[in-house]
Amino acid sequence: MSEQHPQTTGRLYGVGLGPGDPSLMTVRAVEVIAAADVVAYHSARHGRSIARSIAERHLRPDHIEERLVYPVTTETTDHPGGYRGAMEEFYEEAAARLAAHLDAGRTVAVLAEGDPLFYSSYMHMHKRLADRYPTEVVPGVTSVSAAAARLGEPLVEGEEVLTILPGTLPEEELAARLASTDSAVVMKLGRTFPAVRGALERAGRLDEARYVERATMSGERTGRLADVDPESVPYFSVAVLPSRVDAEPAAERGEVVVVGLGPAGPLWLTPEARGELAAAQDLVGYSTYVDRVPVRPGQRRHASDNKVESERAEFALDLARQGRRVAVVSSGDPGVFAMATAVLEVASEGPYRDIPVRVVPGMTAAHAAAARAGAPLGHDYAVISLSDRLKPWEVIAERLRSAASADLVLALYNPGSRSRVWQVGKARELLLEFRSPETPVVLGRDVGGPEESVRIVRLGELDPAEVDMRTILLVGSTRTQTVRRTAEGSPEEIVWTPRRYPEG
Repeated sequence: MSEQHPQTTGRLYGVGLGPGDPSLMTVRAVEVIAAADVVAYHSARHGRSIARSIAERHLRPDHIEERLVYPVTTETTDHPGGYRGAMEEFYEEAAARLAAHLDAGRTVAVLAEGDPLFYSSYMHMHKRLADRYPTEVVPGVTSVSAAAARLGEPLVEGEEVLTILPGTLPEEELAARLASTDSAVVMKLGRTFPAVRGALERAGRLDEARYVERATMSGERTGRLADVDPESVPYFSVAVLPSRVDAEPAAERGEVVVVGLGPAGPLWLTPEARGELAAAQDLVGYSTYVDRVPVRPGQRRHASDNKVESERAEFALDLARQGRRVAVVSSGDPGVFAMATAVLEVASEGPYRDIPVRVVPGMTAAHAAAARAGAPLGHDYAVISLSDRLKPWEVIAERLRSAASADLVLALYNPGSRSRVWQVGKARELLLEFRSPETPVVLGRDVGGPEESVRIVRLGELDPAEVDMRTILLVGSTRTQTVRRTAEGSPEEIVWTPRRYPEG
């Protein structure tokens, strides 16, 4: 509410009318309309106003009615500024008309379906007038709440996240957001309905989606969105993805989805990965990685030790054979020294060959560390694990020599652990046969996590004691550069590898 204005002017009200049923107007809305001198409302060129029809029983014969007629709705315009220019001009003219009443000391109530500050035309008046006149916004029941009430299903529960989207977004953007959220409402259907339906299908959530048309109004319709004829969908309709808590699981064949969590917490998750984690009935993985996934009601969690990958994969596939939707989680990208290979190896055996398996990528540790340091992976690079638990050191050493002699930047995974303390020193000796001691090396530890540390050292000074299992090493090529820059007054060293390579 704004009060710092001369009291000689009138007062502006943005009045929320609720979703359509006049009985859902608030007492405050009725009081404001009754006391107003001027009642303003928007309408299309045909002159009919839904807002006015909702409030009609509360209008008096002596009310001054200001009908704000949109110059365009869905049609084209010859305005030199196009649709946006035509609408901006309209809002300026409408605000000037209301300002004239306010300057004359009249109280103006601008009617708005739903809530005045929720996808409402009132907000365009508010932005132009609220800093000049005393203003009050009267909230109203939104179409989101009305749709959930008419469906009779919880919209969000517990720790679930509700996402509200305009159907006018590009289909790919809608699909990404729908895949990554728990519950959702998509507004502004009408002509956007085919794209919204396509986005729900791409996100794997079409079966969950519900449809609500003209909630609480005459002609109300609800049902499964998948069954709706696109030609019959008006603008005043919404798509709803209700709460997943206690939802009946879809009757579908079980599957295993191997999900990359990225190098750290939720900021590194892709929308696709977030959606798969939310949709899974069972979560399977190394306990450290399972603990990074938020607990969801009804979702079963199966954590295990880091050294039982084959057993974990078999367990997940057995769950899928029982019709369960299983997410196997991995840090980083599941296809880079992680669980995707283990799952696919077991899934290639006789009993599991008919179980669907999908792999959802994630941000790798190498790319995360590289981004923090600059762009050391800007040219060709090789990715090598220093762990000799699954391959002999002789193979690792030969690959290091080959990559180093080819002058590739190196991303070295699994450099050390409590039981492996000598590999980093040995690798440094091998690389110094091909690289200068001044070669930059990025040490990225717990990138994205609470103990993040990213440092740039020189190959000749690389101390194996500073490297553990949570560290990744990025070793530059002969072309890799470093420079000390000053950003916001603080010196920082960055590293990058040029994309151009000298001939010969």
